[in-house]
Amino acid sequence: MHVKVGDRLRFQGRVVGMKEHTAEVIEILGTDGEPPYRVRHEDGHEAIVVPGPDCLVEPK
Repeated sequence: MHVKVGDRLRFQGRVVGMKEHTAEVIEILGTDGEPPYRVRHEDGHEAIVVPGPDCLVEPK
């Protein structure tokens, strides 16, 4: 997975009751656009993520 700052990651719900959500990539911590990424979620909190197969990239 390769992303750029400003791209959005769409996380699909993996379990019953988990809703789909998005997060904006604000920093790339890996090399050449690879994970891990620092993201800002819709509710404003930030986290470091290594996306799995349930994640889609939405280019900026």
